[in-house]
Amino acid sequence: MVKMRLVRLGDKKSPVYRIVVVDARKAATGEYIEKVGYYDPKSTPVTLTVEAEKAKDWLAKGVQPTETVKALLVQAGVLEKPTKLSAPKTKGKKKKK
Repeated sequence: MVKMRLVRLGDKKSPVYRIVVVDARKAATGEYIEKVGYYDPKSTPVTLTVEAEKAKDWLAKGVQPTETVKALLVQAGVLEKPTKLSAPKTKGKKKKK
């Protein structure tokens, strides 16, 4: 399965992220197929650069973006904002017997 996700770069306490297309079985900082964008949450204002044509092309091929990347693509105007918000993915606590 191929995913679109963030790869963390930068120094301690000053993260910078790349938006990349990667095989889901690869390591989080491992080899990626293609770089699609760049995200710097620490800059003022926040820097978000997405190559829209590449992103749309990969999404058309069936690449699944992570929740964070999906939100960034909506913010960049590549994807339309969904009318129904998806529930956050959380694991329920296990009950002790």
